[in-house]
Amino acid sequence: MSPWQQQPGHQLTRHRVLRWNLAGWILFGLLPPAIAVLDASPARQCWMLGLLALIALCHTVVLTRAHNRVLSPRTYLAVLALVLGATSYLLDGGAAFYVVSLPQFWLFTRTPADAIRLSGAAAALTVFGGTLGQGWSPQFLTGNSVFTVIAYAAGVGLGLGVHRFVGQSNERQERLTAELALAQEELAAAYQRQGAAEERERLAREIHDTLAQGFASIVVLAEAARAATVSDPARCAEQLTSIEQTARENLAEARVLVGSAPVSGVAAGSLATTLRRTLDRFVQDTGLTITAELPDIDLDQRTRVALLRCTQESLANVRKHSGASSVGVVLSEYEGGVELEITDDGCGFVVKEAQGFGLDGMSRRLAELDGELAVTSSLGDGTRVLASLPTHSQD
Repeated sequence: MSPWQQQPGHQLTRHRVLRWNLAGWILFGLLPPAIAVLDASPARQCWMLGLLALIALCHTVVLTRAHNRVLSPRTYLAVLALVLGATSYLLDGGAAFYVVSLPQFWLFTRTPADAIRLSGAAAALTVFGGTLGQGWSPQFLTGNSVFTVIAYAAGVGLGLGVHRFVGQSNERQERLTAELALAQEELAAAYQRQGAAEERERLAREIHDTLAQGFASIVVLAEAARAATVSDPARCAEQLTSIEQTARENLAEARVLVGSAPVSGVAAGSLATTLRRTLDRFVQDTGLTITAELPDIDLDQRTRVALLRCTQESLANVRKHSGASSVGVVLSEYEGGVELEITDDGCGFVVKEAQGFGLDGMSRRLAELDGELAVTSSLGDGTRVLASLPTHSQD
């Protein structure tokens, strides 16, 4: 198969080449013989113009899709070779017409071998036609015939060179296309892995901030309730109630995670109410003193959820690590954003040495909303957690 026909990417270039070749063939191939025969006899004029009209019609047909049913390119080239021989006879030499028609033998064949054979046959017919017209004169042998043979040899060399160049271009294109397809597959796989990793991280963060914290609270409450079973039955009953509430909340959060419940249980515009309820539960479970400034601020859903999770994580850290006696929570709004500050008077810690998923999870959650988390603490001086988020339009 011709390299011009192997790659769809070359079809547009091939059509352009065919159009330019057609224009040149009409201008320098068909018109000169038609003009040259005007001074000939009427019979010769009739034959020449008829042959030119025939080959022009065949060329038009072969350029259309109808040639598959009417005229194949190979048949057209055979007719062209006969016409070249006939016009060479009528004009006593047709080397120029042959040279102008020579590219078609490479454009309309499927293999170089076909092009060489058909163009060679056309060259032989051109020489033979001219010989019949002029006879075996030295002038003819040094003119028309030699020029035709030289053109054939040059056409073969040039055609093979172009065929090889186009073939190599096709191979490079196929190789690059295969490499591109492989790169796209690898990129798609990388995106899939990245998406899976991000989803695992999101689920891990949600589980840590909800279910894990709830289970930790249940464990602490259960231990306290067991200790107060005999000494303080009323306190034990309160703690059992807290265990039940926490378990119900964990169940609701589990339904959210598996997609069988709304994304969040935080009602629109109710962050302050939700935070107060969370703080009341914390006081009930731990007995710590909490001071809170929680104005009603209308925030979008993702901002409300992020600030609630930061509060829950901070209170869980206070309960597990700080040994604090009091906690302060301040929610404030400023132009273009909102801040949540949580402080405690506990033992503090070295922030750079902190390990665990909690602080990192809070930071990542805020970063997804273009927010920031600032943690300030030192041993013996308590801890300050400041979450800052830009405000967005209400859902």
